[in-house]
Amino acid sequence: EVQLQASGGGLVQTGGSLRLSCVVSGSTLDDYVIGWFRQAPGKEREAVSCIKGGDGSTDYPGSVKGRFTISSDKNKSTVYLQMNSLKPEDTAVYYCAAGIDLTAFYCADWEFRRPYWGQGTLVTVSS
Repeated sequence: EVQLQASGGGLVQTGGSLRLSCVVSGSTLDDYVIGWFRQAPGKEREAVSCIKGGDGSTDYPGSVKGRFTISSDKNKSTVYLQMNSLKPEDTAVYYCAAGIDLTAFYCADWEFRRPYWGQGTLVTVSS
């Protein structure tokens, strides 16, 4: 069974940085697309950054492009989310998920990717 463990959240001031980690066990990164998602209170969950485990191809929806960077370390079976220039609207619970490689738009179609989800890690950005 694939399991994901997210960590690295915390409290940071506006303009600050955080790096989230997602450790994947029970499979290798090559077998999946890994996505970082977030859900703020009262809002729907949204994908923020995604990576194809096999070759490191990435996908960033518009709201975080240029500020967030997703990367992976196959040796550690870990996917990272480097978040820079954080804003109060980035405050949310962040989740990582592993899904099947379905399309090249890696942050799309997660309802069809049969995802495994990790627990969330809370990111709070103070103004």
